[in-house]
Parts: sequence; structure tokens; C-alpha cells
Amino acid sequence: MTQLFNLVMSGYVIAFFFAVINLFVKRRFLDWAINSLLTAASMLQLVYIIWRWHEAGRPPFSNMFESLVLFAWATVVVYLVVRVKQHVPVLGVAAALLATVTLAYASSFKSDIEPLVPALRSNWLTFHVFTCFLGYSGFAISFIAAIAYLIAAKRSSTLSEQPARNAMESVMTQTVAFGFIFLTIGIITGAVWANSAWGTYWSWDPKETWSLITWFIYAAFLHCRYMRGWSGRRAAWLSIVGFLSVLFTYIGVNFLLSGLHSYA
Repeated sequence: MTQLFNLVMSGYVIAFFFAVINLFVKRRFLDWAINSLLTAASMLQLVYIIWRWHEAGRPPFSNMFESLVLFAWATVVVYLVVRVKQHVPVLGVAAALLATVTLAYASSFKSDIEPLVPALRSNWLTFHVFTCFLGYSGFAISFIAAIAYLIAAKRSSTLSEQPARNAMESVMTQTVAFGFIFLTIGIITGAVWANSAWGTYWSWDPKETWSLITWFIYAAFLHCRYMRGWSGRRAAWLSIVGFLSVLFTYIGVNFLLSGLHSYA
């Protein structure tokens, strides 16, 4: 199925180039082509994930290669859902690029299907990992929207650009709320799983600790946004800080810190 993996990546690459062109040459055909390519590539990627699931006899979420494939897929799906309500062309560029880079990074890891380590042999694997990565994908889109907002705000403050900035801010807030819900579910299911596997709901493992730090950052974002009225640059920067914490939780902890999640 390597050919299918490469076909998916090619679809994201072509969508990226079309999305870049669409920033400068507004054509309805380009919009249709970008959405069609991303939809087709994400569907093929889902087929690839299901194939690995069938071949392995388990959810394909157990190592860096498989989790990166899941992250790329979930990010594109969340973008496509956002695209239904908000049309922000630069988000299409960044989502296609992020999916391409993520799959390219995944290809640097072993893609062999291997048996699960004993700690992962649980039905909680699917619920915990899938919900966490839905949360991560929401935060990824929020991060993209935050970067786009800051660039747009720095380039121009005219009223004509205000609708685009409002759309970016709306996407940023909504995807943080979406991601926060699923990260919360992921942490809860992880705690239940940990109690089943290791006899304790919480052990202050580095990944658990950084997941909690990430949760508090996004909780602060939502509190400041809805209770304190934060908006604009302050909200954008907090979203960026949150996603940097996500990246460290997901990737940095695996390579820099040892713990119960060292197999991830």
C-alpha cells in the first residue's frame, strides 16, 4: 500500500500548489479543485488507515508513523468542515502544506506493521488516541488561523480587510473550542486506561503532565476569550503558545523525556 500512501501525499501537494495560485488568481474552478483534491486525498487516506487496521488486527495508532498519518488525516478533515462555513483561502494553503509535511515526516519512520506492546492492548486505545488527535487537529487549524490573523493585522488595518480578519478570528476560536472538548475527552479516557493498565489514574508521566499543561493553556484561552473579552492579537498569540505546547506534548516528549508513553 505504499503506492496509496504516495498517492495521498501527491494529492495534498497538488492541492497545496492550487491553493497558492488561488491566493493570487481568484477562480471558482480553483476553489472547486482544491476542495475536491483535499476531499479525495483524505478519503484515500482513510482507506489506507482502514487497510492498516485490517492488516494489523488492531487500531493503527500505536507508533509515530501511524499517529502522524492519523494527525494529517484529521487536520484535513477538520479544515474541510471549517471550509463549509468559513472561506479563508490561506487556510487551505496551510492545511494542505501541513498535511504534506506531516506525511513526509511520517515517511522517515518505520511503516512496518508490528504487534502492540502489552500496555497498548486495550479497547481504550482507539478512544483515547482518536479523541486526542481530533483535539490536536482542531488546535492545528486554530494555530494556522492565528498566524494568518497576525500577518493580516500587521499588513493592513483598513476596514476592507476587517471581514477576512473576523473570519480568521472566528475560525481560531471555534477550532480551539472543538479541540478543547476532544482533548478533555482524550485525557479522561487516558486516565481510565492508565488505571486499567498501571493501577493508577494519574502518575505525572511527562506526556500526562504536558497534556495537562496544554489543557490549561487552552482553558485559559477560552476563559480569556469568553469571560474577559480577549480578541485579536492577544487571543492569536495564546493560540500559538497552545499549539507549541501541543507539539512538545506530541513529539518533543517522545524524544526528550522518558516515561510510560515512551513507546508512542
